[in-house]
Amino acid sequence: MIRINLLGQRPPKIQRQAMPAGVGGTLVLLLASVALAGVVLWYFWHDYQTKYEAEVQKENNLRREKTELDQVRQQVVAFENERAIVQRQIDVIKALDRNRTGGQELLDSLSGTVIRTDGLWLTGLTRKANQLTIEGSAGSIRSVANFITQLKRSGYFERVEIKEARQDERSPAIAVFLFSLTADFALPTAAGQAAAPAAGGAPRS
Repeated sequence: MIRINLLGQRPPKIQRQAMPAGVGGTLVLLLASVALAGVVLWYFWHDYQTKYEAEVQKENNLRREKTELDQVRQQVVAFENERAIVQRQIDVIKALDRNRTGGQELLDSLSGTVIRTDGLWLTGLTRKANQLTIEGSAGSIRSVANFITQLKRSGYFERVEIKEARQDERSPAIAVFLFSLTADFALPTAAGQAAAPAAGGAPRS
């Protein structure tokens, strides 16, 4: 069907609704702000994560160094204790050397009793005439008791009496007992020396 415009007028144009001014720019700014906020948050999170990992690594390094220092400190303490024991033994030998009256016999008899006692060290010796004050350290109370027994059996020591026996509090990780005892030193008589081999059995031919 053909339509004829008799009035000679053009049909009205359909008007398109235009986007309000400024809405597009606002939307772009909003998206840009969201993107910028995301970048800023990621940056702070990454920076925090990096610092946290660095602190954790630093703490682990400090713990490892502390462990190593503790091991070195224990070795130094053990070395100092050994050095002190050796020095006291040297002082004991010097003291015996200064007093030569029966000094060789006393040294030999003490050395023999210490050798026959496990885990025991002499750290001090004081002699006034024939009375001795002996100080030392041992790994157990039993070692101290064995040392006293060896002194009595040697024939050179009389009236052996324990004065003190206590655990060394300076070495809590290692059991060390400090002791002090007194004894009278006397050279065995000829009869005693002759009786000693007889008690052990007849000599071999």
